[in-house]
Amino acid sequence: MGSAELAADLARIVHAAAGEVAGERGSELIERVTGHLGAPLSDVVVVTRNWAMWEHANIQRSVDAYLAEHGTAVDWFGIAGGQRTHEDLIGMLAIARKQGMYELGSVDYTTTAIGPDTATEAVQLGLVGTYAPGGEPVLLAVRGANPQWGQEQCRLEVLATSRVIATGARDRVERLMVEHDLLRGQVLAFGTSENRGNELLTFLPRPRLRGDEVVLPDGVLDAIERHTIGIARHGERLLAAGQHLKRGLLLHGPPGTGKTHTVRYLMGRLPETTVVILTGTAMRFVAKAAELARRLQPSVVVLEDVDLIAQDRSYGPQVQPLLFTLLDAMDGVGGDADVTFLLTTNRASELERALADRPGRVDLAVEIPLPDAAGREALLRLYARGLKLTADLAPVVAATEGVTASFAKELLRRASLLALAARPEEDVVVGDEELSAALREMQDARSALTRSLLGSSAPQ
Repeated sequence: MGSAELAADLARIVHAAAGEVAGERGSELIERVTGHLGAPLSDVVVVTRNWAMWEHANIQRSVDAYLAEHGTAVDWFGIAGGQRTHEDLIGMLAIARKQGMYELGSVDYTTTAIGPDTATEAVQLGLVGTYAPGGEPVLLAVRGANPQWGQEQCRLEVLATSRVIATGARDRVERLMVEHDLLRGQVLAFGTSENRGNELLTFLPRPRLRGDEVVLPDGVLDAIERHTIGIARHGERLLAAGQHLKRGLLLHGPPGTGKTHTVRYLMGRLPETTVVILTGTAMRFVAKAAELARRLQPSVVVLEDVDLIAQDRSYGPQVQPLLFTLLDAMDGVGGDADVTFLLTTNRASELERALADRPGRVDLAVEIPLPDAAGREALLRLYARGLKLTADLAPVVAATEGVTASFAKELLRRASLLALAARPEEDVVVGDEELSAALREMQDARSALTRSLLGSSAPQ
């Protein structure tokens, strides 16, 4: 036993004797706290650190790692009593000492996501006794978020007999969070999530697409990969040569041409990279996304349909504040950070020039155009995988100029449904009859809205 631990044990003995005389032993909860710390509650210092609610599993993992390092002197225990969601920890302890409203109880647990298909148990409200890095007794208290009661953040509280001791333990927990970060290497999406109660950050499965599943004009995919995967692969040598790593890539083109599909392909090609996705109303979290990207690099921040927040000022007198938030977020990431901002838009001409043209924000813009004849044939063959295609594709390719990849995909599905309706007991065989019938249906005047929704500019 070290001298610090011996001194702590002696202090606990003295405090227990003094408490017996002063009548402070009336609460088992208070006794559990003060007995370990070796000091009356009035001498206890609390150091607090708050995190976003999606960090709950990270807090639990780092506390577990801390206990593995420094040992568990007092097993996990909880606090029983009403109105716990409205009181801070030291307030509950003070009330327990004076009024007996709170007492020793069981630990509260919750389930929190740690991946697209996995979850773990985490302490929702509980305390555990351990030692500071210097050997002094401390208590770690974990408190999960409870949005329905106004608690939007998770909290770690360290109880000790001095601020220095408590801060030392808290700092070590924070360093362990960096070492054991569960978000690193994940695909994450901001927004309202239904995934196991995680309300602002969702874990998504990483797409796995092969290069032959991305149909683009010659050289386009090579340029995109060189600007993303190439920089990631040669990052150290680029930095050594005085080159920056942060990059901005804009994919633009008509709806349905494959911009999102290309983004999904890149996610699969960067299996160890953290991906943070923002789309729609989730754009308001761009500052948080950039902060996560810096912390979890190498990383990619995906902003889909970025024109929704970066429309050119000439279209009206008002400029959306989110545009400035986005620009500030991109500027705030240092050039040596291995972070990619990957933007997509259907209306590149409407983008704010400060975003599209300013060096250091977007340094490569790549058009994803409507497929040419060779591309349309490649798309039809791609989407025909899994069925038997006997149709002559030449007439269909000639009749579909101006259509998108989405149109080609839906065409094969409709042709497959026609084949199933005609031969429900046989394998799916798409011949000339089914493919021609499906094309006539989609090119009919009554399908104009459908064609528009699929991004097609082809006439009927």
